[in-house]
Amino acid sequence: MKTIYHPADSRGHADHGWLKSYHTFSFAEYYHPDRNNFGVLRVLNDDTVQGGAGFGQHAHNNMEIISIPLEGELRHGDNMGHSGVIRKGQVQVMSAGTGVVHSEMNALPDKPVKFLQIWILPKVRDVAPRYADMNISEQAKPNDFQQIVSPSSEDEGVWIHQDAWFSLARFDKGVSRTYIVKKPHNGVYVFVMKGKAKIGNQVLGERDGYGLSETDRFSLEALEEAEIRLMDVPMEISH
Repeated sequence: MKTIYHPADSRGHADHGWLKSYHTFSFAEYYHPDRNNFGVLRVLNDDTVQGGAGFGQHAHNNMEIISIPLEGELRHGDNMGHSGVIRKGQVQVMSAGTGVVHSEMNALPDKPVKFLQIWILPKVRDVAPRYADMNISEQAKPNDFQQIVSPSSEDEGVWIHQDAWFSLARFDKGVSRTYIVKKPHNGVYVFVMKGKAKIGNQVLGERDGYGLSETDRFSLEALEEAEIRLMDVPMEISH
């Protein structure tokens, strides 16, 4: 088994006033030669946007973009005709493919919106752009792994163009579960949203990241009440 530990305070940080963002991997003005990606996981940004502000119209291509609201209200709009507001308990995906223009704004004038912005390199380039969102709170699985992203519309969660599976774990203190990697040669990036957890001898605190590869399973134990995201992704970039 290979592992890599990214403590919360080692992340890049950007403060633009209206936006405060922590970057697990190299992004924008933050560059770290050893932290460009974890397999096809290219971006993991922990964003806080002040009331009334946000990311205006801008373009992307050939990227799977996943947004997970943590607090407040996030308003989405794009040139495919989609518009709406997502909140905690939902997950949004956008396949940029051949090109898409979109905006992500704080829908509230006086309260911040907090969300994870995650970019995954796609399995296939130049696909038709698409948008989807899903309420994941209705399928909550306390003290178990709840799948929220998958490679297929036939599987649990919202789907993307990559052999990647995201899971949410909400564990009570003392709960331990074994995670089985979804596909041979995939790795899993574990990101602790709150609380404290342990994998092997590694203790993980809030906003710590831990990548595991060259293994088919591992045990995750909550040392206190914890909320954790797991991103099961291919380690080889195909293009």
